[in-house]
Amino acid sequence: MINVGEYNTLPVIREAAFGVYLDDGAEGILLPNRFVPADTKIGDELEVFVYHDGEERLIATTQKPKGVLGDIVKLRAINVTPQGAFLDNGLMKDLFVPKSKQQRGMIPNGEYLVKLYLDEQTGRLAATEKIEPFLSNEELTVKELDVVDLIVYRRTDIGYVVIINNQHTGVLHHNEIYRNITAGDKFKGFIKKIYPEDKAGKDRFRIDVAAGKPGYDRVEDESEKILRLLQENNGYLPYYDKTSPEDIYDFFGMSKKTFKVTVGNLYRQKKISLEKTGIKLV
Repeated sequence: MINVGEYNTLPVIREAAFGVYLDDGAEGILLPNRFVPADTKIGDELEVFVYHDGEERLIATTQKPKGVLGDIVKLRAINVTPQGAFLDNGLMKDLFVPKSKQQRGMIPNGEYLVKLYLDEQTGRLAATEKIEPFLSNEELTVKELDVVDLIVYRRTDIGYVVIINNQHTGVLHHNEIYRNITAGDKFKGFIKKIYPEDKAGKDRFRIDVAAGKPGYDRVEDESEKILRLLQENNGYLPYYDKTSPEDIYDFFGMSKKTFKVTVGNLYRQKKISLEKTGIKLV
């Protein structure tokens, strides 16, 4: 069975002047010559991405798209028509977003956060800006302290709404943000707190998240970073408890609170010494 919009591992069944055909249980799917690996022969199995070409035929490629079926990705609009927009997904054929699946209309060169789905009528891979129907906080697949994948969705008064593992929504509060972020940014985080709530007679959950890793693992990762940076800077760094949070984040990529906790741990482990205007490797 062929999975459209996804990677498939398929055997080569025959060669042609313009490429090779891969086994789909029927007449075969064409992999054009430009994408055929060198020394490919009949019987070889190739990992390919399968989608529809401009004539609505299934076609294979060894190119790596920016997003596959089910992904939520930020893509740039290449062309806009009255029927919809075409986004650059890194393939020969651009990804279509119907007008009805756009939020406020799209413009050429604009960047948009979209979810990739299969159109029910055509079976083609398409995209939609209307992501909310694909997300739910009623039945959770995560628990507190789980490390998760986060995508920045939109800004609010208290922080940012983020998408968790492409399935749920959560809130990243302003006091947990230590760098500039925009919609579409992706990074690791963890589930900080889950709150049950009742909305419109339905049980659902509100989720608070934080960037990085939870607890001691998070501090341990930062410890390794500080030690590495000390080694790379002749064993001394001019950062200490009087340094501004902005300067600490710009150099270390961590909050001042995390920096102070980590430095304290390293000092107690006798790995660093605390100087008047910085820290020094022991």
